This record gives sequence, structure tokens and C-alpha cells, in this order.
Amino acid sequence: MEDRVEKIRARLSEAFQAVEPIKIFDDSHLHAGHPGARDGRGHFRVRVVSADFDGMKTLERHRKVYEAVGTLMQTDIHALNIEALTPKEASQP
Repeated sequence: MEDRVEKIRARLSEAFQAVEPIKIFDDSHLHAGHPGARDGRGHFRVRVVSADFDGMKTLERHRKVYEAVGTLMQTDIHALNIEALTPKEASQP
């Protein structure tokens, strides 16, 4: 399982200039028995803070994250909860 987290981290690190460590949470255990997870792929949450997201709407940011993880969506990830923020947004309470 940890290997999947590192694969995701590597793809996101390559795609974005993160200004804080990229956070990845494996929530697969919360979805045990879920019909969509039976193929062995996992449920993950990611938080990426990067100026790369400046000027982008939420949907565009999510598309960029999905683009970055690419084929992992077919092999390792069943569901991906994305928090993609600019540095300014991340600094707000």
C-alpha cells in the first residue's frame, strides 16, 4: 500500500512545484467491501499547495491533478479526493 502512496507522490511532485509537502492519505480501509474497490484499487485524499494553480478554477485544478496521476487511475486509484490550493488559499484560516 505504501508503494501506491509513493507512486502518487512522485507523479504529483513531478507535475507541480509544491510550496509545502504534498499530503497523501490512504483511506482505502474506510471503503472495505465497497463495490468499486473490489478490483484492488484504493481510495486516496491528496492536498497539493502550489502557485501552479493560480488563476485556475477548481475543475481545472482537479483535471491537472488527474492528468498528473495519469494511468494510476486505472491501476492503483479507485477514488481520489483532491484539495488543490494556491499558497494564498492555504494560508487563509
